Amino acid sequence: MANIKSAAKKARRDVKARLRNRGSRSSLKTQLKSFDALILSGNRAEALKLLPAIFGLVDRAQKTGLIHKNAANRKKSRLSIKVKKLK
Repeated sequence: MANIKSAAKKARRDVKARLRNRGSRSSLKTQLKSFDALILSGNRAEALKLLPAIFGLVDRAQKTGLIHKNAANRKKSRLSIKVKKLK
């Protein structure tokens, strides 16, 4: 337990932020997995339609600090490569 009042407040804030980040990170992963499943099904038209929305989710996660900038760019690059490989 923290001895200083500001440290105790920081610990309380960290708990709230951890819970919020965990939920956001989980929903991002769920969306990415469902998009991967769509790619594996081979539906190119639907994948191309949803790609900008997925990019927006990844960009928002990067902007809020959920994932690192390079990780966001890597995810977007790999997703676009997978979509381009679809026939």
